[in-house]
Amino acid sequence: MRDKLIAAKNLPFCYFRIFWSNSYVFLPVNLMKLRTAIFASLIATVALAGCQGSVFDGVEAKAERELPSKVLAKIKAKGMNKTSPVMARIFKEEGVLEVWKQKTNGRYDMVASYEICKWSGKLGPKFVEGDRQAPEGFYSVSAAQMNPNSQYYLSFNLGFPNAYDRAHGRTGQHLMVHGACSSAGCYSMTDESMSEIYAFGRDAFKGGQRDFQVQAFPFRMTAANMARYKSDPNYEFWIMLKEGYDQFEITKVPPKVDVCGKRYVFNQNFPGQQGISASAACPPMSQPDSIQSAYSSYQKTYDAAFSTALNKSSKKNLAPSIMGIQEAKLVSDWSARRARGEKVSRTPPSLSPASSETPGAPDTAAPTAIAQTPAPATTTVATTAPVAAQPELDQNVTASLPVPASNPVAAETTPQALPVVPSPEKKSLWNRMTGQ
Repeated sequence: MRDKLIAAKNLPFCYFRIFWSNSYVFLPVNLMKLRTAIFASLIATVALAGCQGSVFDGVEAKAERELPSKVLAKIKAKGMNKTSPVMARIFKEEGVLEVWKQKTNGRYDMVASYEICKWSGKLGPKFVEGDRQAPEGFYSVSAAQMNPNSQYYLSFNLGFPNAYDRAHGRTGQHLMVHGACSSAGCYSMTDESMSEIYAFGRDAFKGGQRDFQVQAFPFRMTAANMARYKSDPNYEFWIMLKEGYDQFEITKVPPKVDVCGKRYVFNQNFPGQQGISASAACPPMSQPDSIQSAYSSYQKTYDAAFSTALNKSSKKNLAPSIMGIQEAKLVSDWSARRARGEKVSRTPPSLSPASSETPGAPDTAAPTAIAQTPAPATTTVATTAPVAAQPELDQNVTASLPVPASNPVAAETTPQALPVVPSPEKKSLWNRMTGQ
């Protein structure tokens, strides 16, 4: 089906000509109703072409799209199965989301790396609803958190706030990794990248994985980067995250994550405990000897590299970071006044220098519900930035890792059912069809 508009200049009417089965039908249309006529024609065109998959993919088609053949070939070459478990790592400063997949030997290897199209806020954790901060920490994504109906192409909910966040009174909801390249507290990808990321998770669930881990960091936690941010107000929080980062670097197995004493603890066993409290003091706990030994050796190498980095001046500028709860509340108030239609500054208030508009920088514009067709993203396998030499573990390390125990508090981090997330800003159907 195709349409063509024939209009006569300076006439109050024009004709909308529809070509159908070699016949022409001329319909008089008042110019004041032209927009409605064009809109109806577009709907008809989309409806017909949609059956052939040539205009827009349906929800099921998006959610069930297979990984590209080159990615499947890479999975096989690395000794993985298509449906084997996955995990993801996010690095704000580098603007990267990595997908790691389990090999047949039980350890994980990175299979794909994607540029983050946009993330909002600054380095540092999310504190309160409306502070525009993309979360940092360890999150768990279940099948119930996958959203094939997202107005941001495809998405999954990170599960914020988790047990650690709740123990610290942090608030917020619907924090996503999604497509559409628009962010107001989320990690946003191009639609092409999100299609593949979603497929990795979907296939792993089909293979029996109950949930996959997402580790969100401010930057790659190397000695050089930690030395750069030694004076940052978020440094103590990042030191805690780094322990989980290091244990994954050592074992190449996602760490078992628990929360007690209002802090993350990794790969710990709690003998005799049926459950632990995120806010109460940690009960007696133990860690496998192989992990303790490897971590101790790793830490010695790191400490030496960190001391060297402190004595060197880095040429790399620091990225802006949030100055704690005070700044978070300022931004949250700004967001609320903006939502009410009050006149506010274009960018949120800040207690530190604002981010510049560079590729991968936080989003400072109003979020949009529908993105323009993105340029295809190339799937690449990135090499992790150089880090200190890692000690080798014995072959039994995977078997010695703690098995997640019953933890009612931690279990709350994986919602069993989440609503379909509404778009922050809804556009009319006409504007969505015409890209306005």
